Amino acid sequence: MYSLSDFDFELPQELIAQTPLAERSASRLLQVLPDAMIDRSFADIVDLLAPGDLLVFNDTRVLKARFFGVKETGGKVEVLIERVIDSRHVHAQIRASKSPVAGMSIRLADAFDVIVGARVGEFYELQFPGDVFELIEAHGRLPLPPYIEHAADAYDETRYQTVYAKTPGAVAAPTAGLHFDQTLLDILKAKGVQFAYVTLHVGAGTFQPVRNENLAEHNMHSEWYTISQQTVDAVRATQAAGHNIVAVGTTSMRALESASQSGSLQAGSADTRLFITPGYTFKTVTRLITNFHLPKSTLLMLVSAFAGYDAIRAAYQHAISQRYRFFSYGDAMFLTRMPPC
Repeated sequence: MYSLSDFDFELPQELIAQTPLAERSASRLLQVLPDAMIDRSFADIVDLLAPGDLLVFNDTRVLKARFFGVKETGGKVEVLIERVIDSRHVHAQIRASKSPVAGMSIRLADAFDVIVGARVGEFYELQFPGDVFELIEAHGRLPLPPYIEHAADAYDETRYQTVYAKTPGAVAAPTAGLHFDQTLLDILKAKGVQFAYVTLHVGAGTFQPVRNENLAEHNMHSEWYTISQQTVDAVRATQAAGHNIVAVGTTSMRALESASQSGSLQAGSADTRLFITPGYTFKTVTRLITNFHLPKSTLLMLVSAFAGYDAIRAAYQHAISQRYRFFSYGDAMFLTRMPPC
């Protein structure tokens, strides 16, 4: 049994990538094998995939979900939209000196007013005066992760989205996908690598560290996903042919494994609170492309379950010693599923 302290590590501050590289595919890639680690360029992913392998991408699009506003009492607030409920309602975090109350009006971005509704756990329901997506796109700000120290600019609005982002709804990017540019995708397709897509709207909870030393006591955050029958068919055909299912990022992994709890992948939409820790039996994914994750995070626990605790500890030590760049704008790893015990 592992506890929270088993997933802590010391990371030099200067290794936290603050800006993306000029070219998406110019990042470094650490290939982690059971008995070796190989330093590569991300463009080498072409050599690590075989014709017939299936890359599964998360096509979620990051919303401009951060707003600054003023309560009707004059107090300043910061609003971070967590989830769009329908065309007029969202759930959001609200930071203010005093908690807002139901019925209160808040003016956002000095452009429009929202009405505070019921409390939903740590979030508030907000009613918008018009189409949520249109108002967010017109007046919101891109919500960069808390460890990135600069305010989002026009460059971030391009680079903190994957080139295949399609379905708006996330408040954080599926960052493993940021390494793919269109040229690399074209090369992979020409090689015979297959593509499929899921949608999982990444929530702000992805950045929250686990706080309970006993992992069984952790309350996992919820995220919404959907998987089409077309993707299910692609996965089954790939499995039948003996090729690899390669999740591009932990969010694709979480969607695929959440929809595989019956033993095989099923199409549909649902909320997931799946918390993957060492000892979990993976049902669909055989390879994983992922960035380096925060200490004490659920994502570090997930990759440790997938590739093996000792292998991930060694990989992170290697990455730090070799000055890899960490977190959202950082470098990547290519992992192979550890055989079942």
